[in-house]
Amino acid sequence: MLTLNNQYETIIGLEVHIQISTKSKAYCSDGYSFGESPNSCVSPISLGHPGTLPMPNNKVIESAIKLGLALNCEITKYNEYARKNYYYPDLPKGYQITQDKTPICTGGYLEILNDTSSKKINLTRIHMEEDAGKSIHDLDPFNSLIDLNRAGVPLLEIVSEPEIRSSKEAYNYLQEIRKLVRFLDICNGNMEEGSLRCDANISVRPKGSIELRNRVEVKNLNSFSNVQKAIDSEVKRQINTYENGGNISQETRNYNPKNNETIILRKKEDAQDYRYFPEPDIQPLIINSNLIEEINKTITVLPNTLYKKYTTKYNLSSYDSKILTEDRDTAIFFESILKYTKNYKTAANLMMGMIKAYLNEKSIKINEIEIQPKLIAELITLIDENLISHITATQKIFPKMVKDPNSSPRLIAEKNNWIQEKDDKLLNIIVEKVINMHPEKAQDYKNGNKNLLGLFMGEAMKIAKGKANPKILSDLLRKKLDK
Repeated sequence: MLTLNNQYETIIGLEVHIQISTKSKAYCSDGYSFGESPNSCVSPISLGHPGTLPMPNNKVIESAIKLGLALNCEITKYNEYARKNYYYPDLPKGYQITQDKTPICTGGYLEILNDTSSKKINLTRIHMEEDAGKSIHDLDPFNSLIDLNRAGVPLLEIVSEPEIRSSKEAYNYLQEIRKLVRFLDICNGNMEEGSLRCDANISVRPKGSIELRNRVEVKNLNSFSNVQKAIDSEVKRQINTYENGGNISQETRNYNPKNNETIILRKKEDAQDYRYFPEPDIQPLIINSNLIEEINKTITVLPNTLYKKYTTKYNLSSYDSKILTEDRDTAIFFESILKYTKNYKTAANLMMGMIKAYLNEKSIKINEIEIQPKLIAELITLIDENLISHITATQKIFPKMVKDPNSSPRLIAEKNNWIQEKDDKLLNIIVEKVINMHPEKAQDYKNGNKNLLGLFMGEAMKIAKGKANPKILSDLLRKKLDK
């Protein structure tokens, strides 16, 4: 199988639906919240009763523009809404209000991070649409149940060009999409709640070929790991089919994680099957340049921009930079610390060690921490000036800062007599005393047993009651013992 895989190239395009975080639905004032009682978030408008009229949600339009700007898209000034006609039991109107000929965003790209390099995945379009309800098949042994709470919930569909070449790249693409929409604060990105969903269009072709073969759309992928598994499973199926003389039909399939197989749902529809036509109940939407500029000013930080700054300007590792840009609040807190210190590495270490451990222990988010970033920077300054050790900072001073969030770490250290001794004269006396206590060990050190330095350091720190600066003390010990 490995040999066959090496003979084929995988072609993947992703259609990602993100649910916009609005208080009301896309075309009516119905509220929606995940987990509400079935069919409790509905009204005559979202149920498609005769005589009801939809009204576009301005927040959805603004979110679409914000996402398009962040993804380097062209924003369409003249937008028409369209009806996409098909019948599902959970689609109460019998059609979906969407966009067809004039998607609100066109072009653009998303940059993803692979193991050793970055790659730009070009986008085809982003358009606004509404969600359908939900069919439930596992609660009643004889009937399918319908919950229409989700019907009319606002979605943005992000369609990529078929430029993804592996399941790992697809995984990285989805991770970047989720990170971005969370940074923009337009979607919570929770796949388990259906706030972010993915359909994958997959085909394979012999390496070196430029012809695109029939693609298969795998729908309803509800986790990042299932996206990878479904793609790998479908690629394997298609290669085996071609190798055995068969052909791949253009069709829609579902992924069954229990047996790691894709299963045919239906032959793939073409655009004409949906009978698109302009939505007669909503006037065309005209977006002016002033609105685009106003929205652009609200985009302050983006994860990819910060990642590049951390890895190049600040010389942080790729791993550190990925963790620090994982979510918007973490990045903002880190950026706030850096306003008061230039020791980027220590700031990163404290963020991912001391602060992250505290957040996990208390099961809170970083925006709930009461300590001001300025005081974290002051703690870093104490470490930089060798006034305290890293251990003293994390195990002694920080716990006291947590109890009194407005307290100065410098005052805490001084009050508790934790400031390290840097007086060379005093430290030399300690060094002399320790060496005189162990003359035989000192001779063994001189004879080549350099591991004994740890013994002398331990004894010296005991005499200094932990207040000696370890680096200065170590340097003095080496200098004296090497004579």
